[in-house]
Amino acid sequence: MIHFLYLVAFAFFVAVAFGAFFGGNSKERVIYGLKVFAQFIGISLVMAWVFYFLPW
Repeated sequence: MIHFLYLVAFAFFVAVAFGAFFGGNSKERVIYGLKVFAQFIGISLVMAWVFYFLPW
C-alpha cells in the first residue's frame, strides 16, 4: 500500500511541475495537470496489472 501512496505523491508533484511549465492560461494548465496525473496513475496501474501476470 505504501508503494501506491508514493506513486500518487510522485504523480502529483510531476503533474504540478508539468502544469506549471505548460503554456496557456491558468485553466488550461490545471486541466493539463489533471490529465497528466490521471494518465500517470492509470498507466502505472495497467502496467502493474500486466506485470503481475508475467512469469518471472
